[in-house]
Order: sequence, then structure tokens, then C-alpha cells
Amino acid sequence: MTKTLFSYQIRTHEKQAFINIDHFLNEALRESGIKDGIMIVYCPHTTAAITINENADPDVRKDLKLGLNKTFPNDPEYVHMEGNSDGHMKSSVIGASETLIIADGSLILGTWQSVYFCEFDGPRTRRFYVKIIPG
Repeated sequence: MTKTLFSYQIRTHEKQAFINIDHFLNEALRESGIKDGIMIVYCPHTTAAITINENADPDVRKDLKLGLNKTFPNDPEYVHMEGNSDGHMKSSVIGASETLIIADGSLILGTWQSVYFCEFDGPRTRRFYVKIIPG
């Protein structure tokens, strides 16, 4: 039976980070043996997310952090008792999952694209899931 569901654990080291997870996705794809279909990458945390963005210039990730922090500052007026309302907002805007196309045994990504696990309330130990659906 072909394995199609994968679970990965990562440790984040900063309050806010964009961690490239391409190697996990390619590992899951190789292990599944599936050549065509779709891959869903899902984050089950309310202060983390999954996104696709540029992988060539690390300044893009710095700018994303800056922009998100300006848009969603950690405002002392927020009433959520854990003090991480900004992380919840960032997670909601970025989103909990991404769907990728698999063709000829490879993920279809743009030249400069990678998939990132987004941490908005670290450092923490986090988990994400990869589901591969043949098609």
C-alpha cells in the first residue's frame, strides 16, 4: 500500500520565522512513489501558517516579517490572555495550507518559489502534515 500521509515535526528558533520546507515535501513525494496528483501541506496550529514565496533573496522573508509586523502589531489593547493575538491574525491571513500540483514525479513550483512554514509565536516545536492524492 502506498503511503500518502506524512507528518513532520520542526523546532522553530525565533518569535517569527519563515522556514523553507521543500526538502520535507520532496522526501514525502519520493517516499510515496506518486508521479501525478496533488499535494496538500497543512499546518494544525493557530499561530503558524504555510505559504509559497520567493526562495532566491532572503530579504523577501525579512520584508514579509516587517510588513506583517507593521500590519498586525502586538497591540496592548488586544484582550486575548496569551498575548499572541498578532500571531493569530498573521496565521489567519497567510492561511493554514497550500495545494501543489505533482507532475512527472516533481512538484510544480515557479523558478523562484519555495514552500515555507511560517512561525508567528515561537520558538516552539511544531508539526505539519503532507497529504498526497494521486490523480
